Amino acid sequence: MEEELIDLSSLYSNTENEIDIDKIVSFPSSFLESSGILALRDVHVLGSITKELEEDLEFSGSVSGIMILEDAISLEEVEYPFSIRISEKLQEFMENSQNKLDLVEFLWENIVLEIPLKFTKVTDLSEFHGDGWKLVSDEARKVEENPFSELLKDFGEE
Repeated sequence: MEEELIDLSSLYSNTENEIDIDKIVSFPSSFLESSGILALRDVHVLGSITKELEEDLEFSGSVSGIMILEDAISLEEVEYPFSIRISEKLQEFMENSQNKLDLVEFLWENIVLEIPLKFTKVTDLSEFHGDGWKLVSDEARKVEENPFSELLKDFGEE
């Protein structure tokens, strides 16, 4: 696993007040396997780590990049740009009290929260049809005559 370890000992020894971070981070494919993300590109982290009261460290900054996702309708690969603002304590991400932060692990836990459940760039649903079926929008579904509309009213669907 590729690690991006940041040495935090200068904050603990009070030789520095903050550590600035401005870098492009790469994520190993093992992170992406069960996440729904096909690829991550240009993940840029910009921020700083500061020492708060009682030895607590906090990261404050932003992470931006491009997720490559599978389109929920066309199943094609699509780009999904993201930008996250983070302000978070770092204690749980510390590397076994070695005064090091694994930046990849820390960023991943924040990026995974930004994955949309369904994402599509398809605007024209008419191209998605087959023998006896077609994909319709919710608006079209409500306008078209539905032979089951009386039954759906009983369930509060219409």
